[in-house]
Amino acid sequence: MSVTQEQVLEVLGTVQDPDLHKDIVALGFVKDVKIDAGQVDFTIELTTPACPVRDEMKAEAEQKVAALPGVTAARAQMTANVRARGGFGRQAIEGIRNILAVGAGKGGVGKSTTSVNLAVALARKGARVGLMDADVYGPNIPQMLGITAAPEVSEEKKIVPPEAHGIKVISMGMLIAPDQPVIWRGPMLHGAVQQFIRDVVWGELDYLIVDLPPGTGDVSLSLSQSVPVAGAVVVTTPQGDSVSDVRKAVAMFRQLNIPLLGVVENMSYFVCGHCNERTEIFGHGGGRRMAEELSVPFLGEVPIDTRVRSGGDEGRPIVSLAPDAPAAQAFVDVAGKVAAQISIQAMRVLRVVQTA
Repeated sequence: MSVTQEQVLEVLGTVQDPDLHKDIVALGFVKDVKIDAGQVDFTIELTTPACPVRDEMKAEAEQKVAALPGVTAARAQMTANVRARGGFGRQAIEGIRNILAVGAGKGGVGKSTTSVNLAVALARKGARVGLMDADVYGPNIPQMLGITAAPEVSEEKKIVPPEAHGIKVISMGMLIAPDQPVIWRGPMLHGAVQQFIRDVVWGELDYLIVDLPPGTGDVSLSLSQSVPVAGAVVVTTPQGDSVSDVRKAVAMFRQLNIPLLGVVENMSYFVCGHCNERTEIFGHGGGRRMAEELSVPFLGEVPIDTRVRSGGDEGRPIVSLAPDAPAAQAFVDVAGKVAAQISIQAMRVLRVVQTA
């Protein structure tokens, strides 16, 4: 008995995407089904290369197809096509599919560290990633990525962003002397944000991560009014004052109609390298409790690791420096959840457009 394409699609229709809550056939993920003497090859095109259940979905699909009568082998090729979130009237940037803002209610919680490691983690998964340092007053992204060269200028008089660790990067720190302060009012900040968005040769990107300044100020407002932002991630530490300030950041993003993708609790705990004792230096669980109270997804806990600090000083993010470290694994896990949330937002917008 020979298997048919209809039978293959029928059984693949029982494989569910846990984030989008539909089967992969209905979502249009299944492509190029080929059957040759009992050997079945097909492609599953996901919405992000950083899908956290990619391997499980592949295994389930192959197992179910292989169980069909007449099938001697089942092989799934996993690819990705990152969807773009619509702009609702805001002018999109050509080639950039999703803009992700990373913010915090206060400084010192590891917002830039989170931005850098999320960007590197997504790039290591195969996504095309850019990182825009919008913290104009404290632009430390170049140091954290080991970038010392100034950006070049194209023949069209546009800025060509340097690349490091597989991502394209732009920062005010590349354009001014290290000890030169930036003393600007709101309109100048708006102009800088616009230039970094519109006058940089970003090329084709799946994700442009924007590292915002701490607090709720002009840059966040300028960004939200200028371009379609797919969503925001807020970073906190466990203690009460940090969580309290992050509540204000959450309220700001909601007021600006930017979807909240989730909360990251950074510096969540410390595990001693000698005795393996876990110590919750700044308390524990504040980020999770706040996320539950505000009905925002909780993306995960990142432990304290001295390599996070040293890697940032040396231009080697921990996701690249020590990918097997618990902190690196935590950032990778958060990156997968963020990518999944962006896909959910994109599909919601698509459904709204289709029913309009």
